[in-house]
This record gives sequence, structure tokens and C-alpha cells, in this order.
Amino acid sequence: MQKELLKFIIENNLSPFNSSKTSIKTGEESIFKTRDAKAIHNKVITKISENFFFDDSSNLLEAFYFTDNISEIKRRQEFFKNLPRNMNNEFLSELKKPEPSWTPKYDIVAVTANEKTFVQLKELGCPVKFITSPEDVAELESCDIVQAVDCDDFDTYLEQLNQAIFVNNVEDVYLERYLEVLSGWKKNLEVLDRNALDNEMKDLVGQLKNLFSLINEGKAEKITRERVEERLEEINNNVSEKIKTVSINGAELFEMLSKNSLSKELYNIIEEEIEKTGIPEDVFNKSIPVTIDQAELGKLIKEQDSNEFVSLSERIKKRSQELKEVPEKLRRLENLLLLFDFYAGINKFVKPEYLIPEYSEDFLMEDSKNIFLDNPQSISFILDKESRCSILTGANSGGKTTLLEHLIQIISLFQIGLPLSGRSRMPVFTDVYYFAKNKGSISKGAFETLLTQMSKINPGKQTLILADEIESVTEPGVAGKVLCATADFFIKKNCFLVIATHLGHEIQKSIPKNARIDGIEAKGLDENYELIVHHNPILGRLAHSTPELIIEKMARSKASDYISYIFEYIKK
Repeated sequence: MQKELLKFIIENNLSPFNSSKTSIKTGEESIFKTRDAKAIHNKVITKISENFFFDDSSNLLEAFYFTDNISEIKRRQEFFKNLPRNMNNEFLSELKKPEPSWTPKYDIVAVTANEKTFVQLKELGCPVKFITSPEDVAELESCDIVQAVDCDDFDTYLEQLNQAIFVNNVEDVYLERYLEVLSGWKKNLEVLDRNALDNEMKDLVGQLKNLFSLINEGKAEKITRERVEERLEEINNNVSEKIKTVSINGAELFEMLSKNSLSKELYNIIEEEIEKTGIPEDVFNKSIPVTIDQAELGKLIKEQDSNEFVSLSERIKKRSQELKEVPEKLRRLENLLLLFDFYAGINKFVKPEYLIPEYSEDFLMEDSKNIFLDNPQSISFILDKESRCSILTGANSGGKTTLLEHLIQIISLFQIGLPLSGRSRMPVFTDVYYFAKNKGSISKGAFETLLTQMSKINPGKQTLILADEIESVTEPGVAGKVLCATADFFIKKNCFLVIATHLGHEIQKSIPKNARIDGIEAKGLDENYELIVHHNPILGRLAHSTPELIIEKMARSKASDYISYIFEYIKK
């Protein structure tokens, strides 16, 4: 599936350096048919995504689209089962969005005598000149680097420019642009180089790092005006000291003055001191005192800059093929980094004890733990041919709603292909409906809306209906009958149902065939007067709502005369 994930990354333009999660549309229809069910599925995706570093890594979960094909789900399970273990994505926090940090210190002018080539060169982003005469070539003398392409009629003139570089095609012009892009990756590549990566990423990092020699090339000490002036002072000081030991007779002095020249001995002293500096002697006027030939110094500085620029430009030209591959290699590296983050995040989410769920016509979870809770209890629950519907009863805050959401949670993970806590098996559901607890008040509109929504359910053996206290939208007298009729209708359509309700007593004598009453009961109060609830439902047992425990809690914690009176009254 790795090829499919890489294709998904490319098609959706995902990147580890996108500033926020990329919005994508898969076009796949969700198996979760109500807003409440979709909200729980999205919560599952968010929970898994907490283990990713890059925002776009979570988008890869969308590649595991909803399916009714059990073979596809098994293929996904096998894929996740064989993922590399012990992957750590913590170091990814050191990576930063690449920002170019290098530009050539020389100006580049691209020239051509071909109109079509001229248009192509304009698109490269460097200065372009169209040449039509030798005079146009002469004007290029002041340019640092001249890159010529399709200039056959002017090659002879261009060859006279020391800074001229001849390239074969437009693609080889201004190769420095690839180094500019690569420079933004310098620190990121250093981070990647010192962390454990797979072979392909390691090779890419090595190949890209090798190109930094073109940017970090060791530089010989350049001759600058400041350096020459410093050496001039040294020369004159040394010459002055040595002259003190020289004896000059009258004839030699007369010849020096008449010819305005130095004696051979003095000339040798000056030449010896100039040679010690390592600076070309033409830069100095050999006189007493020694002075700088400003014209020669200016010429030398320009030539050495030109030679350095041409040398670097030629080295870049020789590695043109490697440089042209930089964008593709960087994009490949980005894709692999997203994949690495995804794999490592999945490894964090999937605990070693997790098991692969099985396909079955029954719906079972055994010792399953809710991933939304910090310290969850192990929950076991089953729906099968004999009991296709569970009427779930119990006290407030007992865990009925949590169980309904837990069921959606494991279906979401099963669809993706991920292992789950505990043992589980289930059908491949194609339609999951969740009607969450109504937070409004009883009204004709709410009741009518609920019935309309349920009338649109697509019933069948791959349909699961979860309803949480649907009696809250109508009067208690009729609510029990509606609940029983609803269960009976959808059981006969081969659906699975779990209906959480407080109407256990009202409906226990009219419960439909193949339905079962289950209960989550409060056992009492702890030392802090909080309800003690074992959230695992007891199958086949009606749970009593326990208002007396809540009254006891309030009586012991608030000490109100009214509450205390009610508590004592109930005890009697």
C-alpha cells in the first residue's frame, strides 16, 4: 500500500511543510449516515492524529476509504501488521520550512541570438540579453558571468570574454537556481543525516548533501585593497631598516639621482620584501618609499573575482544533471517524510497488546478499551442472531452514551484496518446511524424530526442503529411504545440496534423478539460521595436508575434540610 499512499500524497499536493492541514475531497461516501455518527468518526481520526507531527500526515487516513469489501479490509490489516516497529518521529520537530539562504555573489546574464530561446530564457528569472551584433557582445565586458546558448554567429566574439560560459541548452542556464532551493534544506538535511532513516531517505539525504560542496567550497585568501595597504606598510618598514646597513659611495648616489633610479642593492631589497607578501609585484611601484600602482591593483581585483566566479560557474555546469534532479529529489524526500511520520504515529497509537479484529456476522467486543478515555475500563458486549437488539438501561453517568460511541469507534478503526484493544469481531457495516441524546426540550417538531430521520434508514444486515434516549423528545406514555415498535421493525429488517433508555421498566414486558435488555448499574457511593459504576453492561439484566443514590450523595455533601428530609423519607 506504500505506493498507493505516495500516489495519494502527490495527487493531493500534501507536504510536511504546509502551514495547515490541506483540505481534500475523496469523493467516497461515508458509512456513517448521521451527523452524530460522523462526529464520533472524526473524533477517532483526531485521536489517531495526535501521534503525528505534520498536519498533513493525518490526511493519509483518508486514503483508507470506507469499503464494504472484507478482502480490502484484510489487506489493510496485513499492511499495518507489517509496518516497521520502534519508529520515532520526535526529531521531526527540528525540521523547519525551507527558506533559501544562499544566492550567487556574482551577477549572471544569459545571452542568445535565437528569438525562441530568448523567450524561454525570460522564464528562468535571471537577466537575459538578445544579441544581434559584435557591439552587443562588447557591452557584456562588465558582467560577472555570461551564459551563452544558441549564439553560433557570435561564438568567436564571446570566446574573447573570460567570463563567458557556453551551455548546450536552456535547461542548463542559471543552474544556480537549484542551489538556491537546496540551500533552504541545509539544516533539515543535517537533522535527517543524524537520525535513523530508511535506506531510500538515507540515500537521498547523502546525494543532496554532496551538492553543498558547490556552496561551501573552501575559498583561498583573496587580495583586497586593505590587505595590500597593510603589506605596503610592512614593506616600507622593513626596507627602511635594511637601508640603514647599506653603504652608498658618491658615484652610486650621483647615478641614482641623475637617472632617477635605485641601485641594484636597494632594488633587490625592495623586491625581496615585496616577494615575502605573496602579492604580485606589479601591484607595487618599486621606489623609496614603495607605493601602490592603483591601476594594476584594480585590474588584479577584477580579474581574480572574474576567475573565481568562472571557476565556480564551471563546477556547477559539470554537475548540471545532479542539480536538475534537485527539485524531484526534494519532493520525493518530502513525500517520504510524510510517510515516515504517518508510520511512526500509527506505531504510537497501536499498543503492542492490540489485536486484529475479525470478520463475523456477529458483533462482539471483549475486554475492549475506549480510546477517548484516560483510564478506561475493559468493556465486553455482543449482538448476534439471537439478540440483534440491545435495550441498554442504567443510571445517568453510567456509561450508556460512552458505550454507543465506543461501538462507532471500533467500527471506524476496523474500516481503516487498524488493530484494536481486546478481542473483537464484526460485520462489514455499510450504514451506521447514531441518534445522539436530544439536548432540547420535548416538542412536536423534535419528535417529528426524529421519526422522519428514522424513516429514511436503509435497513439490512449490514446496518447498525444506535439511539440514545430517543424517548426524550416525546411524552413518557407513548415513548415506550415507540421504542418497542422501532426495535421490532428494524429487527425484522435484519438490522443491529442498541437503544439506550431510562424506560426499562415500562418496556420489559413488551420487548420484541430477538431483543435483549442490558444494564449498567451504579453500585453505591465512594468516600467522595460519587457514584460507583461498573461501566461494563450486564447482559440480560435490567439496570435500575438509582435516584436514591443521587439523593444520598446530595444529602451527605450539601446538608440541606430539604434534601436530608427526602433522603430519610426514602430510607423509611
